[in-house]
Amino acid sequence: MPVGKSLTKRILAVNLIPLLVLAGSLFFLDSYRRQLLDERFKLARIEAQITAEALAGATTERQEALLSQIGREQSMRLRMYDAEGKLIADSFALAAPSFAFDDPVAEPFFEDLARWTDNAVNIVTGAPSAPRYVEPESTDAEAWPELVRVRQQGLSQIELRRAPDDTPVINAAAPVGLNGAALLTTRNATDITQAVRNARSSLMTIILLALFLSTILSLYLASTIIEPLRRLVSATQRVRLGRERDIEVPRMQERGDEIGLLARAVSDMTATLRHRIDAVESFAADVAHEIKNPLASLRSATESMPKIDDPELRAQLVDIAAHDVRRIDRLVSEISEASRIDAELSRAIFEQVDMTELFSNVVARKLERGETRGCTIEIEPDGLPATVMGVPIRLERVAENLIDNAVSFSPQGGRIVISVTNAEGRVEVRVSDQGPGIPVDEREKVFRRFHSHRPENESFGNHSGLGLAIGRTIAEAHDGTLRVEDAPPFLGGACLVLELPAAKPAPRKGE
Repeated sequence: MPVGKSLTKRILAVNLIPLLVLAGSLFFLDSYRRQLLDERFKLARIEAQITAEALAGATTERQEALLSQIGREQSMRLRMYDAEGKLIADSFALAAPSFAFDDPVAEPFFEDLARWTDNAVNIVTGAPSAPRYVEPESTDAEAWPELVRVRQQGLSQIELRRAPDDTPVINAAAPVGLNGAALLTTRNATDITQAVRNARSSLMTIILLALFLSTILSLYLASTIIEPLRRLVSATQRVRLGRERDIEVPRMQERGDEIGLLARAVSDMTATLRHRIDAVESFAADVAHEIKNPLASLRSATESMPKIDDPELRAQLVDIAAHDVRRIDRLVSEISEASRIDAELSRAIFEQVDMTELFSNVVARKLERGETRGCTIEIEPDGLPATVMGVPIRLERVAENLIDNAVSFSPQGGRIVISVTNAEGRVEVRVSDQGPGIPVDEREKVFRRFHSHRPENESFGNHSGLGLAIGRTIAEAHDGTLRVEDAPPFLGGACLVLELPAAKPAPRKGE
């Protein structure tokens, strides 16, 4: 998948780029080579000066012996010139040559590859190329620029050249005594080239090993991240298409990292969405069913009305139609409110609400409007603060629904008791009535939308069946609960309990 490939490339890039940058340090080994050459220049200058001092004033036999011995022991070629610039002694002539330049044609392939790498690095780093070492046809001092400078300046000189195999050749010239004689030493410093190559080879081996391990670890890391993501993507796409209702998003319980947390979060989210979709579908079906009944009744009444001549019967049909219209209007209003409660509460600003005062106000309004059917409603606070955090208008709706429910199921002129308590940080409002009560196996059903259970003395259609469902939704949105319990023995009916978290007291000034 494109996402997986992209992540793989990114993981590889993040892990390999630093190593590639490190690999670039191979080209900076030229500084290491330059440092070795500078040290060797100093050594060659010192060797030439010390040898020149030893040769000064020595007899010819002694000079030749020293030249042969030093050349053999130090793997150098030493040549001595007189004041006229004529060659008077050569260690290679006095004894067998102590070194010989390697022939690149006769060397194995690996030496050619190493030499090619050296040249490539020199080109990339812009290192200056030394002139090729060539033995001059003339044996006089004038054939060597370093000897010319020594005779002119009287100071030792250093010159760098390249052997046929591109290894450095260091010439050092120094004055011998004060009569104008000079000494020229030649050394083929193959060890410098070998040291640089060894350093480059070791670094390259380390880099290649690191690249290999980094690639393997990157691919392993990518597989542990991308494969689970692919499984999640595949499952969520199948859920989105809705082709299989029983698809389960993998929860990856064995993983305690962020991928596992993501998998479980997506699984929970999918389950929640399915639950909501099912609830919406069920709600839509219930709405259609509930509206269909009054519509059928209304249609029957309106269709029958033109056929009826009896004024009394026509009046009954008009009452039925009016009743059905009110019922449809009530249903639409309740359904609209039930649909927007969640969205409104998610944006609402909670404030402190005194539940004793709130229920007292609701009871007072119902008594004033005569909506209590002659029932006596008593409010019994425990004397403790009963303040909660919530949306007043929504909590009022819960209070109205609970009181309406108690009035509906209580006998004419019955008694309703509303107790308000505050214990252990929870405010409880218990609305008890003298009705028939609610069986234990029915106590959860009354909170379902459009629950059909209604009082025996109430005509069909006066309630939508959404009141308690709306009340529980509001209570849960306030981190509370709404449940059914038995009423106190002296009442014998049902008891609806609204429980909400108590508001924390406001801090005093200066605290």
